[in-house]
Amino acid sequence: MTKNRIKLGVLLVSLLTAYIVQAQNPQSTVVKNFEELKKYFKYDDSKPVIISGHRGGMLTGYPENSIEAMEKSLSILPSFFEIDPRYTKDSVIVLMHDATLDRTTNLKGEVKDYTYEELKKTRLKDREGNLTRFKIPTLTEALEWGKNKTIFNLDNKGIPWEKYVELFKDNTYPNIVLSVRSMEEALFYYERLDEVMFCVAIKTQEDLDAFIKTGIPFNRLVSYVGYTMNPKYSEVYKFLREKGSMCFISIHPTQDKMKSDLDKLKGYTEELIKRPDIIETDYPSLFFNN
Repeated sequence: MTKNRIKLGVLLVSLLTAYIVQAQNPQSTVVKNFEELKKYFKYDDSKPVIISGHRGGMLTGYPENSIEAMEKSLSILPSFFEIDPRYTKDSVIVLMHDATLDRTTNLKGEVKDYTYEELKKTRLKDREGNLTRFKIPTLTEALEWGKNKTIFNLDNKGIPWEKYVELFKDNTYPNIVLSVRSMEEALFYYERLDEVMFCVAIKTQEDLDAFIKTGIPFNRLVSYVGYTMNPKYSEVYKFLREKGSMCFISIHPTQDKMKSDLDKLKGYTEELIKRPDIIETDYPSLFFNN
């Protein structure tokens, strides 16, 4: 039985890596200007599936939303990262998914009740709850680290829209995607920011129709289509791809929840067979045969 599971694991890893670039230089998700960002996200059926790290990706010993986890992931495979900007008590933007600190640090309470100076004293926990030596990064620290290394997809955790405009209006960072919760939010940024892309939920024909009405060009769109590629919406996916927009799924609430790595690999293979263009996962390193 054990031998069979090992053989299955090897087979699944082989299938996974058949879909994904095995780069000579793992830190290769480099965009130097907005045209390169648009090119990176332009649909092309000859491109391999892109793997994105949810909450910055995570491995044992490397906590979510940490620069160290992102750096470790990039040492294994090319990737870009969804991160979670959130305000401290004194309006410093740090990376933290939860409103509270309990799960991911050695402090308790809400992020908004601590100043940044107070948070600098804490340490991050990895997914297994192990305390690490790593600290909570600020958004600025992450952005500076990520220049010429990767792309960031910002999932807003309560930062005012106007603040993002202030941060990105001078086009200092050419590697930014903003995840939005509504067409209104997408339009707000589109009217004020010329060199960012938008990750918008386009799960149904109704979503697609609503996006078309905004007038935002498709070359500014990364299409989030849900947790899997649903055959019911194949015509939506076809239309998006014909417009040059990639179809992006997130498996963090589905296949990533499988208990064993082998079961995760089986789930990942099922999703890859459905041919999404981008897969967002908590565990990008599992997609690479290292």
